[in-house]
Amino acid sequence: MTAAVLAPSRRSFLAGGASLAALSLAGCATQRMRVEVPQFSEYYLAMYGPLPDEQFPVPAIDLTKLDPNMFRTQVDDPTGEKPGTLVVNTTDKHLYWVLEDGKAMRYGVGLGRQGYSWKGRAIVQWKRKWPTWTPPSAMISRDPKLEKWRQGMRPGISNPLGSRALYIFKDGVDTLYRIHGSPDWKSIGKSASSGCVRMFNQDVMDLYDRVPGKTPLLVI
Repeated sequence: MTAAVLAPSRRSFLAGGASLAALSLAGCATQRMRVEVPQFSEYYLAMYGPLPDEQFPVPAIDLTKLDPNMFRTQVDDPTGEKPGTLVVNTTDKHLYWVLEDGKAMRYGVGLGRQGYSWKGRAIVQWKRKWPTWTPPSAMISRDPKLEKWRQGMRPGISNPLGSRALYIFKDGVDTLYRIHGSPDWKSIGKSASSGCVRMFNQDVMDLYDRVPGKTPLLVI
């Protein structure tokens, strides 16, 4: 008799435990479903929205997958450089366009992997809209798959230089480094390029319209 009573009770206990586990899992699922998606103001949604009227239409950026610290914004100038200077801070992954009255326009950037980064003073010798990308010979040597682009990749939304490029010269010589847009917007804020300064396409277009030729540049 005792065994007969205990056996059903054990089965009931296990069944009850399974039910509780199922409820717990359901609770977890409910919690996951309730995770809030970050909300962004119309200001930023417009800033990083689609640009269908460009020569090559630029798609919107999914802001939910980015660090808001990388968004374009006006800040107090932290550089101490004179207005009209570009400053790239490789530590905080920001580019600053120094303005009057102690202000600067700050942009998030992606930078070169360790070993390929460049620092110093130079100038923006010229600018290009929808540039052709020509990988340097040293880059082709590191990655032979780039050989097919030795004579240049035509402009387009998948071109590594993106929608705009600013060409960096030092002492009259092309450094082969660029400030440019990038189709890989998830790389902004990271060290992922071969030394160039990457920006969101929307941001490099904004910068392009602000920066004249022969603009001084400091990379620190």
